[in-house]
Amino acid sequence: MSNRTFTMIKPDATKKNNTGAILQMINAAGFRIVAMKTTKLSAEKAGEFYAVHAARPFYAELVNFMSSGPITAAILEKENAVEDFRKLIGATNPAEAAEGTIRKLYASSIGENAIHGSDSNENAVIEGDFFFSKLEQF
Repeated sequence: MSNRTFTMIKPDATKKNNTGAILQMINAAGFRIVAMKTTKLSAEKAGEFYAVHAARPFYAELVNFMSSGPITAAILEKENAVEDFRKLIGATNPAEAAEGTIRKLYASSIGENAIHGSDSNENAVIEGDFFFSKLEQF
């Protein structure tokens, strides 16, 4: 069990000006932000981040979407961070997400689902290190 996870507020949520409300929910749920930045992924960097999905039929659409506008990347800290954050964001499909979750409130579809959250402790480290140097993580 780790006390850190990685998240990314996606271009759809950024475009709809939901970043502040999502960050407020993250803070209210007891997470501490230990690194954060707003940036825009190039198609190459989005492809690199989602390389695990390269063979999947939705990969090109995912890369195009994730490079379509600014994102906010963050490393979050809390005991049991990965599992607790996955509960906070809700199911990938917002129609199946529990009431009160970030995706239920701010996502519009499976593809435009507002937020990313690491699915394991190992991926949280890999994903956080993709966006932040050790000097940027507090």
